Amino acid sequence: MELFGIAAGQLGLFVTFGLLIGTLFGFFGMGGSFLVTPALLVMGYDSTTAVGSGLAFVFGTSVIAALRHRDHGQVDYKLGLMFIVGMTAGIEVGKGVVYYLKALGFADLVVSISYIGLLAIVGLLMLRDARTESSDDDDEESALAEKFQSIEIPPMISIKGGTKVSLWVTLAMAFAIGILSGFLGVGGGFLLMPAMMYGLGVPAAVAVGTDVFQITASGAFGAFTYAQSGALDLTIVLPLLAGSAMGARIGAGATALVDEDDITEYFAAMLLAGSAAVASRNLGNAYDMGIFNQLSQVLIFGSALLVSGAVIWASIQSIREDEPAESVHAAD
Repeated sequence: MELFGIAAGQLGLFVTFGLLIGTLFGFFGMGGSFLVTPALLVMGYDSTTAVGSGLAFVFGTSVIAALRHRDHGQVDYKLGLMFIVGMTAGIEVGKGVVYYLKALGFADLVVSISYIGLLAIVGLLMLRDARTESSDDDDEESALAEKFQSIEIPPMISIKGGTKVSLWVTLAMAFAIGILSGFLGVGGGFLLMPAMMYGLGVPAAVAVGTDVFQITASGAFGAFTYAQSGALDLTIVLPLLAGSAMGARIGAGATALVDEDDITEYFAAMLLAGSAAVASRNLGNAYDMGIFNQLSQVLIFGSALLVSGAVIWASIQSIREDEPAESVHAAD
């Protein structure tokens, strides 16, 4: 049985996967390309269709999530616009590096190793910080953020969270992230969120919302580019978006309920799972071992299911904890 040119079973899979990714996207503020694109590749789609359809999905989901974060007041538009400008320039430089390495014949190897290493390093650092942070210094800014904020090169701009940073420092950070984004071929969400949190001292919820706002612009540009070359499959994108429409709102709403330390730990877990999945897929392709490709698929779909479930469960627990207090106030 087929619906809209796609098998019913596959349609249901895409809708369900879209729900999970939408929840994660709304919660973490990352585009989901490091999960969606590999998932399409292991399902047998060619690379251009996987990347193009993944970017279109990211754009559609980011619009939904951005509206939700706006309702919660978690978007710093001024900061988001500066990151859009800086990252756009950096992406062009990153693409140039990739083409240079491609001419030398090292692009695939270098990009794969960089992708795996960067995901793992950022994930481990965030997990370490979340586990070692004590209740006495929950509100203290990181040492790195203090260093960036101490660079007072005018003009200085105010950001949400009550701090001021230099316009040029912010643009330089965005440019550097853009280079990595263009080099690795990802939206940069998993780099931008920790950069705002640890580099600029932006509260976690605002970092997520601003990240989503930035991804809306970059995802739109990427999807338009791939659509022009015909590398965009609507039978993939539309079911994914149908599921993510609800998931993104759930995830965005969860950021107002779940503790910031929990956001950091969940985000770190997703990065580590993504690193392991990409490593496993590369091993499977290199040594022609199907077991590694199957493990990659399990890691991708399994981590999406487990972490999105953890986000929802933590939100439910937070609501339950608030209910007794509300009942006591009502009784008084």
